[in-house]
Amino acid sequence: MEFVQLSSSVVLLLACICCVPVSSGESSTSTPPPHQACSSITGSCEECLKNVSCLWCYTTNVCLDYPVRNVLPPSIVCRLSDARWGVCWVNFEALIIAMAVVGGIISTAITICCCCCCCGCCSRKRSSGPDRDEERMARKREERMQRLNERKAERKTKHDEIRKKYGLLSNSDHPYSRFEND
Repeated sequence: MEFVQLSSSVVLLLACICCVPVSSGESSTSTPPPHQACSSITGSCEECLKNVSCLWCYTTNVCLDYPVRNVLPPSIVCRLSDARWGVCWVNFEALIIAMAVVGGIISTAITICCCCCCCGCCSRKRSSGPDRDEERMARKREERMQRLNERKAERKTKHDEIRKKYGLLSNSDHPYSRFEND
């Protein structure tokens, strides 16, 4: 549980670091105003991506308006492997894969937490007394011991009857006892 929380925290931190635009240390006066058209921005990827509504395409080295009607830019505008948004060093394919992995890890961690906390299937706390299985086994053991003792008593009485019949018992209350020569 502790490992899952630690790993999900590390993954979340890495995702935030990867997805946040990195400042290049330039002054904020060179940042284009947000209302400037992306097609009018010429220069490098960094200059284009300072405006969050812009998309940089590496194949054509053109700054384009991000197609906000689509979640992902269509291949007519720019291929996913060549499209950049937010930072220049992460393309959309890597971003999709990274977000799928992070989403999978988070959903797995949530599922494991729900199982452990709510259902109790991972670590079932034992009660202080014996549970039902132990009680059932103890009852069966007692029943077997009782039958064993009953059979033992029956065998003893049967053997005693045979000994009595043939005069092998040591007590003298039966009619066929050994004669002792005095």
